[in-house]
Amino acid sequence: MELTYLDSNSWLIEMAGKRILLDPWLVGSLMFGNTPWLFKGDRPQDRPIPKNVDLILLSQGLPDHAHVPTLEQLDHALPVVGSPNAAKVVQSLGYQTIHTLEHHQKYTIDNLEILALKGSPVGPTTFENGYLLKDLSTGQTLYYEPHGYHSPEVKQYAPIDVVVTPLINLTLPLLGPVIKGQASALQVCEWLKPQVILPTAAGGDVNFEGLVMKFLKPQGTVADFKQMLHQKQPDTLVLEPTPGTPCTVLA
Repeated sequence: MELTYLDSNSWLIEMAGKRILLDPWLVGSLMFGNTPWLFKGDRPQDRPIPKNVDLILLSQGLPDHAHVPTLEQLDHALPVVGSPNAAKVVQSLGYQTIHTLEHHQKYTIDNLEILALKGSPVGPTTFENGYLLKDLSTGQTLYYEPHGYHSPEVKQYAPIDVVVTPLINLTLPLLGPVIKGQASALQVCEWLKPQVILPTAAGGDVNFEGLVMKFLKPQGTVADFKQMLHQKQPDTLVLEPTPGTPCTVLA
């Protein structure tokens, strides 16, 4: 299993003989609506579009997961697997093959199985997707939840080999945590006993600006998390991949 971190929530996952482009933001700016004064993300230069992608996997319909300028440039003939909200985004862009997964539904392509799990809340009663990916030929598994909202139902799939989730907290005054790391990541490691855990959602070669950034407060560091995890679960390895560089996480 090989993972390449592409900044923010974006990953290229190579497993089960497939190349999966996860929550890609590769080109242009990241904004929520046409409000750069509120929040805007930029990188020094666009990321190259990965070649020979087999599948696009989208966990949410928000722009930091279903990034329209990037999706406009990707091959619209590629199959897309996504949450219902993400599926609406790619449908509006004219993608030809869309597999919408509600929670507990599966999609299988050759030896790759994708199971949708309950993920991050986007409203009082609406939750986006986390995913459990499984290589049916080797049994290797990967769990991804980009905001650190882990449903207890994931415990039934333990042990899981690789976990990709935030390791630090990002909070807004009055609203509370936008990203749940630290305690949430420790808990999911206790549940799933992974061999490897990798951070997502914060990091990479990205600069953020806007009003929101004046109030968004990070809490903790990856180094803090490593120390806490080592005390509780020394057999789990924390990997911090270099953005843009493939990282072999399992042989």
